[in-house]
Amino acid sequence: MIAEPYIGAHVSIRGGYAQAARAARESGAGCFQYFPKNPRSLQLKALNAKDAGKCASFCREKGLLSIAHTPYPTNLAAGDGDVPSREVMVKSLLNDLEIAEACGSLGIVVHFGHFHKLQPLQGYQNIIQCINETLQSWNGTVKLLIENQAGNGGFEGTSLEELVKIRELSRYPEKIGFCFDTCHAFAAGIWNPERSGDLLESGYRLDYWPHLAAVHLNDSRYPFSSKRDRHAQIGTGHIGAKSMKELLTSEPFLGKPAVLETEKGPDGTHKNEIAAVRSWFDA
Repeated sequence: MIAEPYIGAHVSIRGGYAQAARAARESGAGCFQYFPKNPRSLQLKALNAKDAGKCASFCREKGLLSIAHTPYPTNLAAGDGDVPSREVMVKSLLNDLEIAEACGSLGIVVHFGHFHKLQPLQGYQNIIQCINETLQSWNGTVKLLIENQAGNGGFEGTSLEELVKIRELSRYPEKIGFCFDTCHAFAAGIWNPERSGDLLESGYRLDYWPHLAAVHLNDSRYPFSSKRDRHAQIGTGHIGAKSMKELLTSEPFLGKPAVLETEKGPDGTHKNEIAAVRSWFDA
C-alpha cells in the first residue's frame, strides 16, 4: 500500500482562518490552501493573531497541513519604477509570510513572475532582488514557494531550470521551496503524461524534487503545450485521471500536500473529488 499523501483544496477565509481549516477537515481533506488576504489586492492586512492561532492549533490537533497563496497582483519581476513597485511587492509578501506563520502553514505560494516588456535578464534580476529583499528580514519557518507557470503570459517561469536557478542565485535558498502545478506543467509543455519519466528524471538531475514542498493538482481544459492556463476537475480534462495518478504516486510527490484548484462539486465542496484522489492510494 502506497503511503497516503495529504489531499485537499483551496478554501475561503470568509469566516476566518480557523473556519477555513474546519471546512477543509469537514470535506475530508488532509491539507488546504487559502489566501491570507484579499486575492485581488496587495493592501496589507492586520494579523488577527487569535484567529490565526486557533487555525494553527486545529491543524496540529487534526494533522492538517496548509499553504497560503499570495494575491494575484503579486509579481516578483516588478521593478522600482513599476506600479505597483517592488517595494509594494516586498511589503505584501512579508505580510503574507507573517499571516501564514501565525496560521501554522508550510509556505506561501507565489507565481514566478511576468516580465511584460522587460528584457529577460532584467526580469530575472528583478525576481532575485525582490526575493532577496523579502527574505533578508524574514526569520520564520514558513518558506517562499515558487510556482511554475503555464506560459500564457510569456515563456518565463515555465521550466524547472529557471526555478532551480532563481533559488540557487538568491541569497537565502534555504528559505525557498517549490510548488508544482500539474496543469501549468502540462500547458507549458514540460510534462507530457505519455512520458512522465522524462519529467521525473529532469527534476532529479536539476535537484528540483528535494525542494518540492506542495502540489497544485489540476487537470487541464486545453491540450498539451497549449500555453493556456485553464483548470479542469480531475479526470475531466486533457491530462486524465490515470496520468495524474501516475505522477502523484511517484516518489517525489509522496507525502506532499496536493491541493485542488478546481471548481467545487454540486454540494459546494471538493469532497467527492478529494475522495476520488485519495482512492488512488488504496491499492
